[in-house]
Amino acid sequence: MADSIGDSLDAALEGAFTRRIPQSAQAQMKYLVKQLKGTKAAADALGVSQRTVERYVAGKFKRPRRDLRDRIEREVKRRWQPQIRAKAKKRAASTGGLVVRTRARFGFTAAPGTTDDARIRDITQALPPRWADRLFEARDGGANEQQLQRIAAEGLAEMYFRANNTRAGGLGVEFTDVEDIDIQL
Repeated sequence: MADSIGDSLDAALEGAFTRRIPQSAQAQMKYLVKQLKGTKAAADALGVSQRTVERYVAGKFKRPRRDLRDRIEREVKRRWQPQIRAKAKKRAASTGGLVVRTRARFGFTAAPGTTDDARIRDITQALPPRWADRLFEARDGGANEQQLQRIAAEGLAEMYFRANNTRAGGLGVEFTDVEDIDIQL
């Protein structure tokens, strides 16, 4: 479970990988250097010196600090198996959709005098492909977490609270205080 929609989307795509990412720091660093076409670019992406990258590639450094290890792994996962990642996105955006499981605060605004105070709810809901497409497009376009939450709230409002827009037509849904969120392809 993640606490952000962006991280959960990334984790869902990682579930589509057909091979494990490189395991050692040296193998991960070699992969980044190859993908970024040089030690300087890898160093810039990781926020370390070029010499540090060269030492990991040469095998002189073997065990990075926890924060560096996490950055290396995140950068490798971001670039790992791009065609598999693209196919998974396409499948979710065209036929599969997403399943969103979340624990968050939901509040409602509707016709005057018919409001419901916000409360924590556990919701599991399948979202059709158009919502998957919107979320992935926003994520790839650099949307921040609030923008992703807004899109997810619209999708959950339409599919869960308004039953695919067959009831509660004027119901507006607020989606805040996300405790956990898990998105599956």
